[in-house]
Amino acid sequence: MNIAYINPLSRAWGRMTKALFKPFDIHKWLVVGFTAFLAGLTDWTGEGGSGGDGRGDADVEDVLNFPLVAWDWLLDHPGWFTLILFGFIFVIVLGILLTWLSSRGKFMFLDNVVHDRAQVVKPWYEFRGLGNSLFVWRLCFGVICFIVFMAFLVFSFFVFHHLYESYFPLWTTALSTLGLAVLALSLIVTAAYVALFLNDFVVPIMYKNNVTVIPAWGRFLQLFGRHLLHFLLYGILVLFFYVSVIICVILAGLMTCCIGFIFLIIPYINSVITLPISYTFRAFSLEFLEQFGPEFSIFPQPDETVPRTQT
Repeated sequence: MNIAYINPLSRAWGRMTKALFKPFDIHKWLVVGFTAFLAGLTDWTGEGGSGGDGRGDADVEDVLNFPLVAWDWLLDHPGWFTLILFGFIFVIVLGILLTWLSSRGKFMFLDNVVHDRAQVVKPWYEFRGLGNSLFVWRLCFGVICFIVFMAFLVFSFFVFHHLYESYFPLWTTALSTLGLAVLALSLIVTAAYVALFLNDFVVPIMYKNNVTVIPAWGRFLQLFGRHLLHFLLYGILVLFFYVSVIICVILAGLMTCCIGFIFLIIPYINSVITLPISYTFRAFSLEFLEQFGPEFSIFPQPDETVPRTQT
């Protein structure tokens, strides 16, 4: 079996240009862009920076004692403790709500891409069952990732605390740090691949076969076991494409004297402006999956074409 990467991307680009530019329909952009916005609600990532105060001799002991100091401070300031607690609960509830909406939105956006149409109401109700199944799985996966991440932080804290208190030589500390870094990278890469495969392949399998997430994962994992290297390379290629797109977006924003960034920070407007990108990526995963056999063909064949309507 000859698995290609550039040809599926080329076909996905052709589908995008035909759907969005031949002809250009602003109504279609707004509707499909809204479903892309719903699908990507929990895909937003933020990066934050922190500046130092110019001192390079931070007290290691203060850092290691920070959890106890922070806990004592919270106990001494019950007002702030209550506010932080309610803020934490609010973030959790908001995250659950966005996950539920985006789980339904992923099928809505996928349906519009597959059938080259612009619908919101019909797919919202049509994919309720599949969306709820995806939501429950993503929620459980998110909880597991959170627990694993927190456990890793606690484990790392105690490792460094033990190294500091026991006065181990520098080379021991360096090896321990390297080991923890490798472990952290492994956890991040594993979680990223699971999220990528879920969105790009498991969701389409659910959509095509009208099955819940667990059977869809079973079908994908059978395929993954036979073509492991192809799917791992797919993930690397997608990462390269995403980095390239981010660089292009940054350059485009700078060329507009940063005015373009103002529109990009508004989520829905961002989804409409970048719709060609998200549309191409969505179609690319489907074109790539179709190479593994007719049972993974998502796009309708010519004899399956039905009249397309927009609502």
